[in-house]
Amino acid sequence: MIPSSICPPRHRAAVALASTCGVIAACGFIAACGSAAAPPAAPAQSAASSPRSAASAPAATTSAADTGATTTPAAQSQTAGCLASDLQAEMGASQGTAGTIYQVIVLTNTSAASCTLYGYPGVSFVTSQGGSQVGAAATRNAAVNATQLTLAPGSKANALLAIHDAGAYPGCRLTSADWLRIYPPGDYGSLYVQYKAQTCANTRKKILTVTAVSAGAGSAS
Repeated sequence: MIPSSICPPRHRAAVALASTCGVIAACGFIAACGSAAAPPAAPAQSAASSPRSAASAPAATTSAADTGATTTPAAQSQTAGCLASDLQAEMGASQGTAGTIYQVIVLTNTSAASCTLYGYPGVSFVTSQGGSQVGAAATRNAAVNATQLTLAPGSKANALLAIHDAGAYPGCRLTSADWLRIYPPGDYGSLYVQYKAQTCANTRKKILTVTAVSAGAGSAS
């Protein structure tokens, strides 16, 4: 039997309760009388290795969608917009259906430099070149997505004008017009094309619709 006196004072009471050294050994003498090693501390998690640390977290980003900001194709180009003075307007393909005539308006870049078009032209009937507007201006038809076009010299763009049967509108006050006035998108200058049709003098009757411009000479179908 191992005398309890060999143990440190703090363990003597425990050893005194044992009847033999074998019991002490069996019960873990080293643990009772020795200096047991403390369990290793949990490894500290560094900022670099922590999945929640600032170092490993993805950087915050702010997109146009997050801020509600929008970027239009027109804002991305350094090419000047096409003015009426850069363009020539003419009538392209046309097609009639029950109650509506679809007429392509073609715009050609007649200048010596490239220019851009984006959005909807303004279109209305007028009494003559430089004359007064007849009836309501065309409303927008969203059938064609607005896309920025860059027109090289000689290149063409088009918009599709729909002319609904004025006679089908009660209270129309039917009248004739001989000209169309066309404002290129974003310009206050205008172009004129001869086009004879019946329209409504009543400006509350909107018989014209027009699409955004698209590339090429277009088709009425």
